[in-house]
Amino acid sequence: MNTQPSPRQWFSDIAAQNAALSNTADAPWLSQARKDAMKAIDEIAMPERKQESWRYTDLARLYKQHYQYPAEPAEGLPSEPIENWVYSATESHRLVFVNGRYASALSSIQTLSDGIRLGSLRDALSKAPDEISSWLGQRQAGKTDVFDQLNRAFINDGLFIHVPAHARIEKPIEVVYLNLTEGQSLLSQPRSLVILEDGASAKLIERFIGSGPSTYFFNAVTKLSLAANARLQHHRLQHETRNARHLSRIELRQQTASEYHGVNVAIGASWSRTDINARFDGPHAVCELDGLYTVGDGQYNDFHLDVLHNVPHCRSREDFKGIVYGDGRAVFDGMILVEKDAQKTDAQLSNKNLLLSQKGEVDTKPQLEIHADDVKCSHGTTVGKLDPNQLFYLRSRGIDQHRARQMICLGFAEQVLSSFDDAAVHDFVQSQMADLFVQPEALV
Repeated sequence: MNTQPSPRQWFSDIAAQNAALSNTADAPWLSQARKDAMKAIDEIAMPERKQESWRYTDLARLYKQHYQYPAEPAEGLPSEPIENWVYSATESHRLVFVNGRYASALSSIQTLSDGIRLGSLRDALSKAPDEISSWLGQRQAGKTDVFDQLNRAFINDGLFIHVPAHARIEKPIEVVYLNLTEGQSLLSQPRSLVILEDGASAKLIERFIGSGPSTYFFNAVTKLSLAANARLQHHRLQHETRNARHLSRIELRQQTASEYHGVNVAIGASWSRTDINARFDGPHAVCELDGLYTVGDGQYNDFHLDVLHNVPHCRSREDFKGIVYGDGRAVFDGMILVEKDAQKTDAQLSNKNLLLSQKGEVDTKPQLEIHADDVKCSHGTTVGKLDPNQLFYLRSRGIDQHRARQMICLGFAEQVLSSFDDAAVHDFVQSQMADLFVQPEALV
């Protein structure tokens, strides 16, 4: 007998736990937002392959597991510092979220200039709920879906950064999302806000990791708001365990002459999807998105990009690369929309994939939709195997076949990793990639 719930029932069962979050001290707008999300979950269309945005996504494995939302912060946290930090304790601001909740005991925020706020969304909601409402309630260009509403129904905690006009956070901000479970399947749903006012700047490094055999579904939403002339460097490193399901949505809005550079690396989890919705709300803004994903046996990885050019004189560039081995499956769906008034747009989109086995699969769909007549736009995609000439060249110089294949893969990845303008981050990710290709089975 098949006891697996229908997709709608799966969402409804999880959303029913929302009652445990009720708090009479919550601001009225927050309680209403949760109620509206609960209602939407019962009414909004379920993701299915007939919908273009979910055409290649297999959610069957996700629905087989019921996930429990943690009512209380995790206990039994690691007594020692989390290993493999990108920066030392004195070189950065450290923030740790365990199961979606801020862990102050594991965090270390250095001295900040007046007016800069860095910490927990939960704390910010308690201190300035009306101010948070003006940002948290903003509707983004990307279409909402039931996963977004599920996250909204559980608004509770997440990262909060507010940099006032012309201020700069001198040290990098390293944020670790650590997921720990003790015999139960966990639902982790941080909702984060990053607000940079006029001329502000910051560097943000987010890492997503799990511990041991932890089984969980990480469903996160991050809203990024860049005012005029603001600059944000944003690096996201997903290296979770094979028991993890990972879904992230990035919602980016950019005002006049702002600059955003995001680099996304996804090499973990059994099922992973990242949606990036970027919108220009002022001219002369720049958005650069780079990405690297590796997918092996039993893994699925999916990147969806929606970049909206609706004002003139803006530039976007998207460059994503994937390495697929074993029976891994990768999906890339990139869309650039140039509206009628977005003259002088410069938009470039590229996706290249290296397929190392006969069993692997890549579905790639770069798209351009242009309604303006004075633009510079291009898009392209490739899926190829290892170049036998490169292998022969390396083998002829005494390098064994396994090492030669490793070198080619790392060289392919380096073209994206070089987009890191921080040596510490570059070396950290490069070491992760090198470890990934140590095992021979990773290259068959």
